[in-house]
Order: sequence, then C-alpha cells, then structure tokens
Amino acid sequence: MNLMTDTFEQEKQESIRLLGESDQLIVASRKWVEDVARLNYSYNFTWLGRPIIQFPQDIIAIQEIVWRVQPDLIIETGVARGGSLMLYASLLELIGGTGQVLGIDIDIRQHNRVAIENHPLAHRIALMQGSSIDEQLIESVRDFARGKERVMVALDSNHTHEHVARELALYAPLVTRGSYLVVFDTLIEDMPEDYFPDRPWGKGNNPKTAVREFLMTNDRFVIDDEYNSKLLITVAPEGYLRCVRD
Repeated sequence: MNLMTDTFEQEKQESIRLLGESDQLIVASRKWVEDVARLNYSYNFTWLGRPIIQFPQDIIAIQEIVWRVQPDLIIETGVARGGSLMLYASLLELIGGTGQVLGIDIDIRQHNRVAIENHPLAHRIALMQGSSIDEQLIESVRDFARGKERVMVALDSNHTHEHVARELALYAPLVTRGSYLVVFDTLIEDMPEDYFPDRPWGKGNNPKTAVREFLMTNDRFVIDDEYNSKLLITVAPEGYLRCVRD
C-alpha cells in the first residue's frame, strides 16, 4: 500500500513538473484567462450560497492549503460578497476545533453583512470594516491574532502595487512558519497593457510587482512553485507564498 502511494505521488510530481515546463500550456492558459476574464468568468460561482468571485482552480488550491496547514486563524483582506469567507469557514468547520476567519474590508455593504452574519457558518467569522492598511485597524488585527499558533493570510483588496506592498509589510509578520500568505490577482501583471483602463492598477503596478519587491528583502517566504505549475489557470501566479522561517 505504501509503495502504491509513493508511486502515485511520484507520478503526480512528475506530471506537475512537466506542466510547469510546458511553455505552450502556459501561454494557452494565460490566453484563456485573458479571454474569459473579459466576461467576468470568476463572478459565476458561489460557495455555500455566497458569490465567491474566484477561479475554481484557486478554490481547490486554497482547500489543499487549509487542510494541510489547519490554521487557527485565516485573515482575508477584501470581503466583497463573502464567498471566500464561507470557503475558509466551511473548511475550518470540517477540520473541527476553534478556528476562525477574520474578514477585513473598507466597505462591508449592509446587505452583504446581513447575509454573512445570518449564514450557518457565521460563528466562525468575524468582520472588521476599514482600510486594511489603517494603523488602528491593524492593531486590532494583531490583537485578534495574538496567541494563535497557526495563522494564514489572504490578500485580495486594493490591487495597486503601493497598497499590496503595504499589506505585505503589515500582514506578513502575522503568518506562522509552515503556513501561507496568498496574494490574489497577481495575474494583472501578465495581462495586456490596456486590459484595465478604468482601474488604478495595471501592468507594472499590481500585486505581482509588489510580491517580487517584497521577496527581494524578506527571506521568510518563498513562492510555492507547485501551485504555479499544477494550476496553470489561476488568478494568483507567483502569489502562493509559503512561510519557511519563524
């Protein structure tokens, strides 16, 4: 049985390696993402009744990470309609224990707040309204995280380089060794120059540029290349960061 398991794992890792080395598949996947994003593809899905606004591939990746890490706390910046909060909360509910999700957004609209607070998983979720980089709010986040052994963070709010760089500086210290810091929408850097004409972010000014700058001076995190290779279709290329040091 162990031999069969080892063989399966070896074959899987070889498949992932080959996927990651296929320039043809990488280009095709990027083109597919470029085309479907124009039609708001990620808006088509829900998680336990709430719009999640993520690619299914990233939802699966998050599930793998949460099951592996089994965090006591997951912090998410950028709540939107609450689907990702429900994803995190449902996984923590399956794991058991007292794990919590903390959602932070500059504007938690009343109809979304009501839906989140009346959801069957609301007991796993806490909300904070305000800018994710506000000094007073981050102090409250630190207080909330104090004493938690395993902390995971997902950044998915304002996608400008400046904002994400500041989030990385503030939230990375909260992530514990062996856990993950996931930075969403790094794919913005891979899209055409004129892809986001009505947004403050774009090529050269986005989460991926902030991640690359962050990793130049921070040795606690490494890009988990397995997710780059095996997902191919993702909103977070180079955005799955594993914490390797205390």
